[in-house]
Amino acid sequence: MQLNKKVYSDYTNRPEKVLQFGEGNFLRCFVDWMFHELNKKTDFNGSVIAVQPIDKGMVDMLNEQDGLYTLYLRGLKNGKPESIHETIDVISRGINPYTQFQEYLKTAELPEMRYIISNTTEAGIAYDDQDEAGATPPNSYPAKLAVWLKHRFETFSGDQAKGVHIIPCELIEKNADNLKRILLQLAQKWDFGAEFINWLESACTFSNTLVDRIVPGYPRERIAEITEELGYEDKQVVEGEHFHLWVIEAPESLQNELPFPSIGLDVLYVKDITPYRTRKVRILNGAHTTLVPVAYLYGIDTVREAVEHPVVGKFIKEAIFDEIIPTLDLSKEELEKFAGEVIDRFRNPYIKHLLMSISLNSFPKFETRVLPSVLEFIRREGKVPQKLAFSLAATIAFYRGKRGEEEISLNDDAAILVLLKNAWSKYDGTDESIEDVVREVLGYEKNWKLDLNSVEGLTKSVTGHLVNITKNGMEKAIETV
Repeated sequence: MQLNKKVYSDYTNRPEKVLQFGEGNFLRCFVDWMFHELNKKTDFNGSVIAVQPIDKGMVDMLNEQDGLYTLYLRGLKNGKPESIHETIDVISRGINPYTQFQEYLKTAELPEMRYIISNTTEAGIAYDDQDEAGATPPNSYPAKLAVWLKHRFETFSGDQAKGVHIIPCELIEKNADNLKRILLQLAQKWDFGAEFINWLESACTFSNTLVDRIVPGYPRERIAEITEELGYEDKQVVEGEHFHLWVIEAPESLQNELPFPSIGLDVLYVKDITPYRTRKVRILNGAHTTLVPVAYLYGIDTVREAVEHPVVGKFIKEAIFDEIIPTLDLSKEELEKFAGEVIDRFRNPYIKHLLMSISLNSFPKFETRVLPSVLEFIRREGKVPQKLAFSLAATIAFYRGKRGEEEISLNDDAAILVLLKNAWSKYDGTDESIEDVVREVLGYEKNWKLDLNSVEGLTKSVTGHLVNITKNGMEKAIETV
């Protein structure tokens, strides 16, 4: 027996108000769940049409289940493991524009359609010079949306009240601004006319966003257990963590229409998402990047083991609270609350997050996620943050390619791998040759965007830590910081 309307007796038909580009795990675990909660706790009374943004996708499978799926939320809640599940009934149907293009366009004719959501991967919001307005459908997501908006504009004769709120969730900076720029570029290229362009700019709103929730996706390893628990088959089960955060640059009209915060969801309507993006990159992503080489060389393999370890866990917590948070401009209380949530997320007993899976491209990651904290700490405090410097030394040691007798499978840009191989080839066991390794790596301006040897005290600190790690091993070296 498969999940569908017949199995789920509480199914409710609602007006279709949301057009969603993307039918994958993240949107169903994040945005669709939020609209489901809005239906339960307010008079929103709306459903979602899921549009398949690429040729191959899952809308057929979704339609087989009448848009229904089971969501499992698993992780630490108030410090204790909790696993809950619920049937989500907010998706009314899925549409494949590659086989149902006219049906896709007709959704623009729905009077109550009001919100455009998307998650088409980081590459989805991009201009494609090959797109044509008459294609059925055009190739790129922005082009598909452009022809849909033009059809809506024409259907309602440019009625200002029939504009839409466009809320992209792609993980790129200024996602809505970039999408709007491409839509205007296409409108001009395709001669959609000044009236349409004016409608797009005056009747529609574009909100930059930041999204955050770990979504492991379909729980393949335990699907037999889930099927037995549910009593029916669900091919669209999705798993995620309890933590969720959606930061939206939004006009007051959107805040009034979608009162997510009032029902207890972690949705922030702000004028500028920049400090929140910086907070996430520096604390969550930065902590990952800081932790990986230290924990892995210590002999640990997963994030959870690392943060729960008495020595390594203490190291990463102090790095976050003592060296990263002091470089950020949001309130200390807000930053420490977020950091506490991050550590709980790292401790999620339901997610096995391998350190090696995070180690990909460690040097570019260090430059974007950790180096800004290092430089800002030096600017504000007048000294080098020793735990972050220790992590940089550990990263250089990691790229030596050995954990005891075990070979480390390094994965990075070819030029960086060559750089590190050449630098380590000159090591002869002396402290002076370690300093030469450090100077060569820190001087690689292509990665760092500057010569880090020019940063006062940094070369000396990193060299000292790398000497310690190389001669004494990670277990003893970490005790010094």
